[in-house]
Order: sequence, then C-alpha cells, then structure tokens
Amino acid sequence: MANDKYKLRERRKIRIKSKLHGTAEKPRLIVFRSLIHTYAQLINDDSGKIITGTSDIKSKVKGTKVEKAKNIGLELAKLAKDKKVSSVIFDRNGYKYHGRVKAVAEGAREGGLKF
Repeated sequence: MANDKYKLRERRKIRIKSKLHGTAEKPRLIVFRSLIHTYAQLINDDSGKIITGTSDIKSKVKGTKVEKAKNIGLELAKLAKDKKVSSVIFDRNGYKYHGRVKAVAEGAREGGLKF
C-alpha cells in the first residue's frame, strides 16, 4: 500500500511539474513534507538553481506541524523579499492542497508573495 501511494504521488508530481516552469523573475515555490518536517524552496528552472529555501528544522517555533508550516511560509516570503522576488508559481509537489501544504501557501501569501 505505501509503495503504491508513493508511486501515485510521483506520477502526480511529474504531471504537475510538466506544466510549471519557474524563472528568475517568477520562481517555482516547491513544498516537501516528510513525516516530521516541512521544507519549502524557491527554484529557478532556467538555471536549475535554488534561490532560497527554509524548513521547520531551522525555526525554534513550538506548535503543531500546521502552525510550523505557516511560519515556514512567512519566513520564505521574507527571504524572497530580500532576494527581490515578489511573485512565484506554487508547486504542491504531488500532495493534496490541504494541511501543511495549504499552511505554507497561506503563510507565503500573508508574507507578501503573489501566486
């Protein structure tokens, strides 16, 4: 069962990524969630480089995983503003848009990113 879930997510991920492409002006905001932590990165697909990224490992905020994920979105928006990025393309990476993935998106929007 777990192996099938992984394969299905990988298929969704490939299907989604084929339609999205980040540039230097409008990078791709990608979210990855493991069982314990949540990660977010801004990626320039033209050069294949990571512009900036953050995770809940670095932050010392206490709370639930969803609260930590929202904080990641706010922190990523602040880092993006420092790199002069104001708009992004959101890539949910094959995950459903709820829970931690949604919290990262809402936090990034509250921080000032547009997508």
